[in-house]
Amino acid sequence: MDNPYVPLLFLMGIGAVLALGGVGASRILGPQRYNRAKLEAYECGIEPTPHAIGGGRFPIKYYLVAMTFIIFDIEVVFLYPWAVSFAELAFFGLAAMMAFLVVITVPFVYEWKRGGFEWD
Repeated sequence: MDNPYVPLLFLMGIGAVLALGGVGASRILGPQRYNRAKLEAYECGIEPTPHAIGGGRFPIKYYLVAMTFIIFDIEVVFLYPWAVSFAELAFFGLAAMMAFLVVITVPFVYEWKRGGFEWD
């Protein structure tokens, strides 16, 4: 047991066994009552429609909202550690973060131009 990763691998194995065991147990022990209503797509309590209202195309607004979430989520994930260790990173850290912010700004501007921030 000289390797420090053995407990981590052991814990990951236990987690995998518990996760797969729970899914398997619910599959085996759970009720298997399927009917037509359960197999249909659920659309917030309203009657499911075969196509979107606009003629079958999915509105771009959903993708823009998801893109906004991903952009700001990733930005915060990278900005927080950078802010914590700003003094140690010096100029290289500042230059790397400025490059990152420029790269993040591109999809932000794209979404702004596509009307992703207009909630009408």
